[in-house]
Amino acid sequence: MNKKIQSALISVFYKDGLETIVQQLHSLGVTIYSTGGTQKFIEQLNVPVITAESVTGYPSILGGRVKTLHPSVFGGILGRRDNETDIREMKQFNIPELDLVIVDLYPFEETVASTLSPSFGGGQGEAEKLIIEKIDIGGPSMIRAAAKNHKDVVVVASKADYSLLEQILAEQKGETTLEQRRTFAAKAFDVCTGYDIAISNYFNQTNFSNPFGAIKNVLRYGENPHQQGIFYGNLDEVFDKLHGKELSYNNLVDVDAAVQIIKEFTETTFAIIKHTNVCGIASRPTVKESWDAALAGDPESAFGGVLVCNGTVDKATAEAINEIFFEVLIANSFDADALAVLQTKKNRILLKQKNISLPSSQYKSVLNGTLTQQNDAGNYTDWKETGGRETTTAEKEDLIFANLVCKHLKSNAIALVKNKQLTGKGCGQTSRIDSLRQAVEKAKQFNFDLNGAVMASDAFFPFNDCVKLGHEAGIAAFIQPGGSIRDNDSIEYCKQHNLAMVITGLRHFKH
Repeated sequence: MNKKIQSALISVFYKDGLETIVQQLHSLGVTIYSTGGTQKFIEQLNVPVITAESVTGYPSILGGRVKTLHPSVFGGILGRRDNETDIREMKQFNIPELDLVIVDLYPFEETVASTLSPSFGGGQGEAEKLIIEKIDIGGPSMIRAAAKNHKDVVVVASKADYSLLEQILAEQKGETTLEQRRTFAAKAFDVCTGYDIAISNYFNQTNFSNPFGAIKNVLRYGENPHQQGIFYGNLDEVFDKLHGKELSYNNLVDVDAAVQIIKEFTETTFAIIKHTNVCGIASRPTVKESWDAALAGDPESAFGGVLVCNGTVDKATAEAINEIFFEVLIANSFDADALAVLQTKKNRILLKQKNISLPSSQYKSVLNGTLTQQNDAGNYTDWKETGGRETTTAEKEDLIFANLVCKHLKSNAIALVKNKQLTGKGCGQTSRIDSLRQAVEKAKQFNFDLNGAVMASDAFFPFNDCVKLGHEAGIAAFIQPGGSIRDNDSIEYCKQHNLAMVITGLRHFKH
């Protein structure tokens, strides 16, 4: 059912973008109610405005903590227009109907962030005081009330939705459909949920990103065509998109995996991602050499993959990459002549990565709840040489490289590395020995000589079978977290056969 907006309550912290809406409402003859700074803003536009105090009969009290928490305000929002008792009581108590509620929330997260900045000059007590005062009470209450009564009321809880409201006011002359009001209500509840999670995180001293209130991007579909997919977030903060179609759900999952692994390396490195696993990666003096070595690791799996490097893609590299089909290429930058080569395929996605900090925590939905954890940061906590000899300098460099690669493979994971090039990998197997067999077969498939190569394992060796099979394939040094009650079996095998083994004390399961 269509409803015409005849009255509006506006009370916002951020005034930018509001002027056009106020002028539109005024031109449509809408009665505007407001409070505090928003009221003054509207008055400066020479638009008539009625103060909330004149409706409630009370001034703003307790230093502004109580302004709109009053039956005359909430009755105007929650009153059901088709309920005779509600209408009678609203008339009895002189409660005005409020058809539009534009309310945003105090900047809680921004305030928390500002107190953590080196430029913040106050102490912990002052920081706590500032943060507590930015816990909005009236704002969420009015937003929830308006969203609850969306059958009769339009609610706008974020300036991100101003443009949609402006369009409706201009094209529909202040009338809204039930579907539009329900859409605004859903957005409003997301804003409130995100706000409450941020406050809860602060009091529980946790810090993980949540999607509620973030920009909503509807994707073509989810993991499969029959699944709906939505991305909550602003990709423009992470990348400059230089070319190609829109990122899909699966693209985004693989792009995240690519970004996570490439940030581990400071040397010039190229990686190829397929279904979140790295199937080729190498560090070399130049981007072109890195690409050639990464592709050689598994040229078969590279087809249709997501590519990432931490350097500048030049023309020579672009021409080499252009020979295969891939979905996405991410780089720090692209030379102009390289872009000219890569942009010859219209759907190919090219992303220039920005230098930003990504969230330090992650979460996933399970059963009827949510799991959250810190990111798996670091490579090793200990470096215990426990084998039959010390690692050589070259072996140590390869072991460090291999352990980082293994960290980004699905468990059970094994990475075989030689000269900072992934030569074989096994992942996602239900036994560690099967992952190793898979890794060795991959190396053989692409004619790699494993003599003198190293092996990384994401978790401990429960038996000495992996060390034995690795040795038979030519592996000379091993790295693993340790922690098995039978660690000594693998250690003794290495001692008997003059093999190096490093125990790190840091497991890297990835499920």
